[in-house]
Amino acid sequence: MPAREPKIDAYIEKSADFAKPILQHIRQLVHTACPEVTEAVKWGMPFFDCDGPVCNMASFKKHCAFGFWKAALMKDPENIFNKDGKNAMGQFDRITSLEDLPADKIIIAYIKEAVALNKAGIKQVKTKMPVQELPVPEALVTALQQHTNAKAVFENFPPSHRKEYIQWINEAKTAATQDKRIATAIEWMAEGKGRNWKYEKK
Repeated sequence: MPAREPKIDAYIEKSADFAKPILQHIRQLVHTACPEVTEAVKWGMPFFDCDGPVCNMASFKKHCAFGFWKAALMKDPENIFNKDGKNAMGQFDRITSLEDLPADKIIIAYIKEAVALNKAGIKQVKTKMPVQELPVPEALVTALQQHTNAKAVFENFPPSHRKEYIQWINEAKTAATQDKRIATAIEWMAEGKGRNWKYEKK
């Protein structure tokens, strides 16, 4: 049986009284479901690993949290996961007592599934957050309509490049400054340059 991590013992001991039995219970369930699991403290909270991270738990002033590293890939047949993630870190909402947890057999089954995902080498696909498009200032729209080359470049820019120009123009304190920045932007875009072209690697 793998050794218990002393740092987790200390973490539980320092937790609020209401949290101690919750953390101890979750810890025991993890070891029951996966006897070969190893323990570690990562990012200041207890983690349980087996061929990669399986799950983690944490305690706060008034609640505990428990979550699976690959929750997005799990089936969740009991439909118990906190879907919106707004109320607490992890998939089980705010845990304030043992009664807030699902039945032991359910948690054990979920832990076994999480371990199986790791053993099968199934990895989460990381998706890039899309860059939020900002509305184009009317003054810039008007200027682009009068300069077809700059307009074509602007429309073919990646969202991040368009955003840099829009923010720069929106940050102008006066109309005169905005006009000057738009004129400069049109000139640079006509040459195919991004807002920060001076700092780009050649």
